[in-house]
Amino acid sequence: MTEKKSITTKINQLHEAVEWFYGDEFQLDQASAKYQQTIKLAQEVEQDLKELKNQIEIIDKDFTKE
Repeated sequence: MTEKKSITTKINQLHEAVEWFYGDEFQLDQASAKYQQTIKLAQEVEQDLKELKNQIEIIDKDFTKE
């Protein structure tokens, strides 16, 4: 069973992945695969943020009912 990474962890990984493209370790032959991984991670972060927003909206609706 895999443990779900936190949004903060994913954002940090995304930042590191983007920085790789600007760093000294950049290699053109790895760029395509790294780009695909980075896009996938960005999509995961976006989905996590949408879910978090939905949770906050539900909590806010429950809170304002009282």
